[in-house]
Amino acid sequence: MELADTVAYPKTKMSFTRPRITIGALRGGSGKTILSLGLIAAWREKGYRIAPFKKGPDFIDAGWLSFAAGQSCHNLDPFLMNEEQILASFFSHSSQADLSVIEGNRGLYDTLDLDGLYSTAELAKLLRSPVLIVLDVTMATRTMAAVVTGCQLFDPDLNISGVILNRVAGSRQETLIRKTIERYCATTVVGSVPKLKENIFPQRHMGLIPYQERDHAEKAISWTKATVKENLHLDEIWRIAHEAEGMDTSLQSQTPESTVTMSDESPRIGFIRDSSFWFYYPENMDQLTRLGAVLVEVNSITEKELPDLDALYIGGGFPETQARALADNKRFRDSLKQQIELGLPVYAECGGFMYLGEGLLMDGKTYPMVGALPIKFILGERPQAHGYTVLEVDRPNPYYPVGEVLKGHEFHYSRAVMTNEEDVNFVFKVSRGHGVDGQRDGLCKKNLLATYTHIHAAGDPRWATSVFRAALAHRQHEGNAFLGRVENRH
Repeated sequence: MELADTVAYPKTKMSFTRPRITIGALRGGSGKTILSLGLIAAWREKGYRIAPFKKGPDFIDAGWLSFAAGQSCHNLDPFLMNEEQILASFFSHSSQADLSVIEGNRGLYDTLDLDGLYSTAELAKLLRSPVLIVLDVTMATRTMAAVVTGCQLFDPDLNISGVILNRVAGSRQETLIRKTIERYCATTVVGSVPKLKENIFPQRHMGLIPYQERDHAEKAISWTKATVKENLHLDEIWRIAHEAEGMDTSLQSQTPESTVTMSDESPRIGFIRDSSFWFYYPENMDQLTRLGAVLVEVNSITEKELPDLDALYIGGGFPETQARALADNKRFRDSLKQQIELGLPVYAECGGFMYLGEGLLMDGKTYPMVGALPIKFILGERPQAHGYTVLEVDRPNPYYPVGEVLKGHEFHYSRAVMTNEEDVNFVFKVSRGHGVDGQRDGLCKKNLLATYTHIHAAGDPRWATSVFRAALAHRQHEGNAFLGRVENRH
């Protein structure tokens, strides 16, 4: 099996007329996710196929949206993806759906720059999607009409098609706000949700508790569905979604022209997915499969040793929640460390990075980890880094040529402490973000690369190609001798 130096993605003429709706708000924590989950669950109950999307680099909300819809949620991120990549992903993953729900993030116009290029509003405009604004109306009445008017005037090109009132104190407040908005804003109130006494979705530092950790996930989704059915005008929202404009455009396909057929020569790429590690974009896995990889799911808590693999991908997650279980599975940790020493290609992100260090320090205790890297991680109470990253590759490694620029994102509460500076080989210079120490990220050892940054393969197809090449080289040439010759030749 061989992989061409350049993976070609053909251009395709696409016409899109499918219904869609974007759920925005004035700020984070306004109720977007709960209402998006409820809408998806309510429509799914009626037999509709709903395609979920999440704006921004979010794993937890996207996981809940996937769970509610019964299919993968795909992230649409204007910082990590260009317009063509966003449209191609959206068209591809919503083409068979009866309706698409796009959940925004933060405030409607919030972004990194003055022009708002990476905002939920700009994403909705690109997708030509009607927008519903979720308003937290706590201790307010007519002022909410002024707020909606401000949103309309701020960007007249944005199609604000309706408003959802959230945390309403009573019928008198609801009536006054609704009539004021409908009188002054030329839009409609499509639902009013009262202050909810039950906190069915407790939160952790990154937002909602992951659904994988929730014994009563089905109950939680049922609760959101009942809340939406009782308080929102589903038929009106359905009508608004069906009024979305059609689009015609020529786009780069998400599928390579020469997708490799899996065979006995196909590399086996493992990925650890369990209660500790589950931050994986579906596009990352899909692209590896399209290139011809056989994906092997691995459990770092229950399995006794690493299976026979040609490469391993360890995503992010919350290793701190399973620190004792990870530490107790010494046989697995030892087998992984041994394979790394023998040259197995391993690519690790954030939580996976933490797992490969010597130990995790938290609550006054130290939990031994794999020990492949001379580094320990101390879990703090405040974020050490949060946001988008830009990295420059400035040293040789098995995955990215020197001089390449990578865009990603990071969110971690852990702090890295080197235990042997002489054995530390950083390969990324941090241009934006924090990384390990504000200046460097990406520790490389043999064919292992571990970094705090998450890469979204839909925005950067080089990631999948690089990991696949490493696995293929390991399979065909028995590891690091060949990789040493081809590093930096992608």
